[in-house]
Amino acid sequence: MSGRVVRRLTLAAAVLGLSATAALAQGAAPGGVTGVPGLDALLPPGNGAASGRIIQLVALLTVLSLAPGLLVMVTSFTRFAVAFSFLRSGLGLQSTPANLFLVSLALFMTFYVMAPTFDRAWNEGVKPLQENRIGEEEAFTKIVEPFREFMTQHVRPKDLQTFTDLASRNFPKAEAGEKIDLRILIPAFMISELRRGFEIGFLIVLPFLVIDIIVSTIVMSMGMMMLPPTVISLPFKVLFFILIDGWNLLVSGLVRSFF
Repeated sequence: MSGRVVRRLTLAAAVLGLSATAALAQGAAPGGVTGVPGLDALLPPGNGAASGRIIQLVALLTVLSLAPGLLVMVTSFTRFAVAFSFLRSGLGLQSTPANLFLVSLALFMTFYVMAPTFDRAWNEGVKPLQENRIGEEEAFTKIVEPFREFMTQHVRPKDLQTFTDLASRNFPKAEAGEKIDLRILIPAFMISELRRGFEIGFLIVLPFLVIDIIVSTIVMSMGMMMLPPTVISLPFKVLFFILIDGWNLLVSGLVRSFF
């Protein structure tokens, strides 16, 4: 089990580090220290000027630094993070649970939902590349394909059509049966996940809002004008959430929404 978790964690670095890994394997630069790659080893060979190759290196480092954010946007993390944020706001708690806990929970639930996708990307793309059975370009295609299928299954058709129409002037129109361009699919998937996250958040906040209204009405009718209603409603909302086993219902509902 631990081996599978390690493979899924290392997959994030492998997706956008394919070109750098292959370049590092070429060895040290001429005249350099053995085992220490130079600039020529980090960048593909070519006749470009030194300034152009430096720009390529800066672009490579930028992509690698953005890798965690890019992977977050093509997985189920957004829906979990938005739902947990609405839950904390609905309860009226400012810092409990802490951001670290909510983000960690969202990450582990993302690994749970995306496990088949990660395993397929590892077995079909990363592992054959490590064994030198396929090249970098083919490996990148096979790694991206499971994520493309996941996003295609969960993207909202209206959002996909919107970005397709917006990109019609810049991107060639896809023929019937062709794969959707990632430059269109990824933003459409992100918008779809945000919408679903807000829909789930509304359903989460609604019962807590009812409790706030009831408590506020009672407090006002008793003439306690100086007592903030949230002070009284907070323990009732927490008690209500505990009695209905809220964490179990919320997490199980979010996971089932992907299957």
